[in-house]
Amino acid sequence: MSSDTLAHVPAASEAPERADALRIVPQRRLGQWTAAVAVLVLLALAVNSVLRNEAFQWNVVAGYFTSDSVLRGLWLTLWLTAVVMVLGFALGTLLAVFRLSANPVLRWVSRGYVWLFRSIPILVQLLLWFNIGALYPQVFGVKTVNLLSPAAVAVVGLTLHEAAYAAEVVRGGILSVDRGQTEAAQALGLSRWRRGRRIVLPQAMRSIVPPAGNMLIGTLKGTSIVSVIAVNDLLFSTQLIYHRTYQVIPLLMVATLWYTIVTSVLGVGQHYVERHYARGTESAR
Repeated sequence: MSSDTLAHVPAASEAPERADALRIVPQRRLGQWTAAVAVLVLLALAVNSVLRNEAFQWNVVAGYFTSDSVLRGLWLTLWLTAVVMVLGFALGTLLAVFRLSANPVLRWVSRGYVWLFRSIPILVQLLLWFNIGALYPQVFGVKTVNLLSPAAVAVVGLTLHEAAYAAEVVRGGILSVDRGQTEAAQALGLSRWRRGRRIVLPQAMRSIVPPAGNMLIGTLKGTSIVSVIAVNDLLFSTQLIYHRTYQVIPLLMVATLWYTIVTSVLGVGQHYVERHYARGTESAR
């Protein structure tokens, strides 16, 4: 090798200098940091305003937060949510099966039910059921007034309403399963029940759980509407207190905090259930 060629070969000591010269410097995002600081400042001001505003009367909130009447109302709200979700999804699953049936009568019955109960506002449905005695004074020889208490009206009205949405959630989950999966299971000789339980349902749950979790949280908050028919739920319990003490804002904050706590717990539970059924997929992370 000639001396001219050797003169162009970089020395070993020059390599780190060139590496430093080619170092990639991350882009400075001044606008994003400025926006983040501004949002944090506004959030701090809002929190400070809420905590230091004497109109909230936080001492009154603390005093009523775990009172017996409020806890009884909270228990009724949780019970009503659980019953409505179980019955709603049971009826909704049946309607989803009807909708996917080869029988045209069952398909149209399911479609008509979903159309009807999604069209009528839930408040109107509750008021209709609450005044059902004006249409049918007696059912099987029993006075309707004695048959349907306000709590029973709430269960019936909310269940029929939730079933319409649950039917579409379940139907969408079943349709999300690749048809080839059921055909392969059928080729292996599995019965329809085992195909549904072992093949269709586990895969459909990936699509059913997220909207079902949202429905659960929505139902919990939606139960507050039963206060219009004098069901002693969480909201109605706080209303009874502030009608007596005229401390409207503190009692509404009691209800707000309890709804926030329960929905947060349900949201955490929904996260883990979703992760359980999403095992083996990228969304499971």
